[in-house]
Amino acid sequence: MNASTYAAITPVRDEKENLVRLASSLVAQTVPPTEWLIVDNGSVDGTIDQAQDLARAHDWIRVMTAEAADRARPGAPVVRAFNTGLAELREPLPDVIVKLDADVSMESDYFEKILDAFSADERLGIAGGACLELQDGEWKETFVTGDHVRGASRCYRRECLDDVSPLEERVGWDGVDELKAAVRGWRTKLLRDVPFHHHRRVGERDGASTTRWSRLGRGSYFMGYRFSYLLLRSLHHALRHPAALAMISGYLGAAASREERVDDEAVRDYLREQQRLRHLSLRFREAVGRRD
Repeated sequence: MNASTYAAITPVRDEKENLVRLASSLVAQTVPPTEWLIVDNGSVDGTIDQAQDLARAHDWIRVMTAEAADRARPGAPVVRAFNTGLAELREPLPDVIVKLDADVSMESDYFEKILDAFSADERLGIAGGACLELQDGEWKETFVTGDHVRGASRCYRRECLDDVSPLEERVGWDGVDELKAAVRGWRTKLLRDVPFHHHRRVGERDGASTTRWSRLGRGSYFMGYRFSYLLLRSLHHALRHPAALAMISGYLGAAASREERVDDEAVRDYLREQQRLRHLSLRFREAVGRRD
């Protein structure tokens, strides 16, 4: 299928200022979206008013409110808001559906290049650009392992999204969907030459630094991580962020409480295969930006 259209869905909570910047990026796109759905999930700062101003200025922007989700379950409000927008997309449905955070911006040809990537590979299911964050006054790429696509700008071929839905309403949703996609024969691709700017660093809204890392540990348990891999990942991050050691306690706490795990055995097996000892050298090179 030649991918030629896309729609964007942006979950928002207190994103009044960020929405203006993102709107400027979308208005400037060489290939504009068929729709941009802004889905509020509990704003109190005037975000809805700002979103409605944008909708009055552009007929391809719509504003809606998501049903309340359990805020004690991190990840749930965002996924609930995305699903709300997904259910409201107008016919004909677009070829590509984008989960797009409010705190990003991109060059004017960003989505043109994303669509080109989908058109070039009919089995490409999930794609996105490299995430740049401001570090020491410079925009630098935040490295990931494999071809993981950041949730802040995550583009799904519509048929792939159908295959991996429903998305998990919890931390780790953006890892589980990639695993499901792989098991079902779809490819995921990180387009390192198509960057976007992330104006709020990952985890910045999560409160205490240990909280974010502990949640990641629990999310890793849910996904089915090997404990040995989780341990090495935690130690690697702890070289720069000592609070990352909380991933270990988060994982072990989830195990001790016998929390649920992703119920697709094929997904868990696929993940554990990628975390085998023979792949560790490659995973390490990816994590430090030495893919080549």
